[in-house]
Order: sequence, then structure tokens, then C-alpha cells
Amino acid sequence: MTYSDIFKDHLASPRNAGEIPDADASAERINPVCGDRLRLTLLISDGRIERARFLAYGCPPTLACGSALAEMIEGMTIEAARCVSRQQIADALDGLPARKQHAAALAVETVRAALDAERDSDFVMVK
Repeated sequence: MTYSDIFKDHLASPRNAGEIPDADASAERINPVCGDRLRLTLLISDGRIERARFLAYGCPPTLACGSALAEMIEGMTIEAARCVSRQQIADALDGLPARKQHAAALAVETVRAALDAERDSDFVMVK
């Protein structure tokens, strides 16, 4: 399978690359098999993701999936973003080769970890 024009565009012009210094939620995940790494930072307000930024290190599909994910989840509710699937990310790139599906899996794992961290930070202990 060759990569789509949309995939190539995400590589040439990544969407939402970078970090949010005052992020409400963040996570970094590493694929232990290949070493690919994805970091996601989120600005959340009223249960909705206002801004999403990513940093990626690894194969081109990891960068493209990070870009597609960050673009896709901006404006989503936390609940909707938690339900983003590998297939949705692959579809946003007009497909991924079977041997590169790990990049979409890493993106899904990272967004869920960031949202779990945000949820856990809402816990306040009252003495």
C-alpha cells in the first residue's frame, strides 16, 4: 500500500505540532517494540478539548497519526475523544498499511492516558 495524499500532507505540514505549556492534561506513550514516542498536551474547558498539541518521534506514520489525532479531537467533548478509535485515525489519513497500524494504536493509547490524567487531577481531597 502506498501512502495517501492526505497522509503525505500531514507529514509535510503537521497540524497542531508543539506543546501547550499550561496544559490541563498531558501524556506521553512509547511503543516498546519499535521505540516510537508520542506526547500529547490538551487544554480543556467545560468538558471540551479547546486545544490539542503533539510531539512525535519515530516512523512517519507516528507523526502523521499524531497530527491527525490532534486535529481530530480539537472541539470534541472529553467523552467523544475518549472513544476515538484506531480506525478513525487511519481513516483520517485515508488508510495505513497493516504493518503500521501500531502508530494509530499509540495515538489512541496516548489520548486516553491524557484524558485519564485530566480526570484524576479533578479529584480534590477535602480535610
